[in-house]
Amino acid sequence: MAAISTLHTVFGVLGNASGLFLFLAPTITFQRIINNGSTEQFSGVPYVMTLLNCLLSGWYGLSFVSENNTLVMVINGVGAVIEAVYVVVFVMYATKEAKTKVVGLVCFAVAAFSTVALVSVFSLSGDTRRSFCGFTASVFSVIMYASPLSIMRTVIRTKSVEFMPFFLSLFVFLCGASWFIFGLLGNDPFLYVCNGFGTLLGAIQLIVYAIYKGTGHEGDKQAAKEAGSAIETGLVDGKKHREEENSTTAIQPSENNQV
Repeated sequence: MAAISTLHTVFGVLGNASGLFLFLAPTITFQRIINNGSTEQFSGVPYVMTLLNCLLSGWYGLSFVSENNTLVMVINGVGAVIEAVYVVVFVMYATKEAKTKVVGLVCFAVAAFSTVALVSVFSLSGDTRRSFCGFTASVFSVIMYASPLSIMRTVIRTKSVEFMPFFLSLFVFLCGASWFIFGLLGNDPFLYVCNGFGTLLGAIQLIVYAIYKGTGHEGDKQAAKEAGSAIETGLVDGKKHREEENSTTAIQPSENNQV
């Protein structure tokens, strides 16, 4: 039992470390936003959803909700602060339309978290409270881990891993694996189910990276560079970016004719 308890703590610490790196990955994106004074084609939606996930997971980690999950509460508390900063910066530099959308989502996130917190405190207790909070947190954890799926589609379409940085994929895998094992050792299905999904998704990303590494065309690489560090977290608005690429392609022939 002592060995299991020690391993439980070790993997919790590893989960905190890899989770921190995962939360800090978008700093490159926001450095670009601040330098350019614009959110360009970035989407603020995933930051708000990750903020909600951190709030719910951090709440689940509180001692009166679930036992022996202090490390879960700590990393998600830190993550909530980081994501909140991202959201504030995004709103500062976003267009009016994007700002309205993000503020609306923030209101939804605050309302959803407040509802879960209030219901769990005043209407539930014991295992029922733990199950309610754990299930809600698990749903949004799966949503967070699923966000890079659009990147993998882009990588396969363009055959260029410029759209999926290696270290982002690596930390998705390490974060998911650490919390998956932590959940198994603690016999907590609300942790090992969603993080098992994250581990699988991270492994698939690494496999896709290995397959397409070095196979991208120069045009694809250039397109990825133009997309900027939005690719760090897969938050670039792919539809708008493709429209810009198409419009650029359409303009080029006329420019050549003029020459």
